[in-house]
Amino acid sequence: MVPIPSVSEEESIKAAMATQLKKKELSDLHLRIIIKQEANQGNYQKAIAILDKLIARLPNSAIDYNNRGLMYLKIADYDQAMTDFNKAIALSPSLDRAYNNRGNCYAHQGNLSKAIENYEKALDINPYNQKVWINQGITLRELGDYPLAIETLELAKMIGNQYLGRIYAERGYTRYLMGDWNYAISDYRRALSYLPKAIVISKK
Repeated sequence: MVPIPSVSEEESIKAAMATQLKKKELSDLHLRIIIKQEANQGNYQKAIAILDKLIARLPNSAIDYNNRGLMYLKIADYDQAMTDFNKAIALSPSLDRAYNNRGNCYAHQGNLSKAIENYEKALDINPYNQKVWINQGITLRELGDYPLAIETLELAKMIGNQYLGRIYAERGYTRYLMGDWNYAISDYRRALSYLPKAIVISKK
């Protein structure tokens, strides 16, 4: 017969299991910190390699699939990026970031209508995601709908101050394309007050 552990033994076993679980959680967190560091340094292939290990450990983690898809997007591997974004959405249909990133992937491939569809889905889930409003505004501009692009960027501006420099830069460029030179200059000046070093107009 297998002896039944005493209360103190049970507590020791539970404590040991909790310690092992905590170590694993810390290990996952540590990997994510390294991934972020590598991505910030532009080492996207290294970030992908670490994400491969993390996904092997956590095969149902939508966030990790989304992050790996973003790394693939950074290196213009659109097929792999799309596969990961689709997987992230399948695992977590309410993950607005995955729809935003999939929209960016479609935009990079030139499929602007599908990009808009994904941005709209992301905003249905989270209307306060400022990045999505900005990306939608940029894509509407690329479609030639300048008035709606301006309106969308205005909505982005109302959400918060985090990306105001980017918003003014994108709105300024849109007004430049419309021929509204004075308004464009005004927006560029405002953008410079938030982005003193440089203004880079590109989808993120």
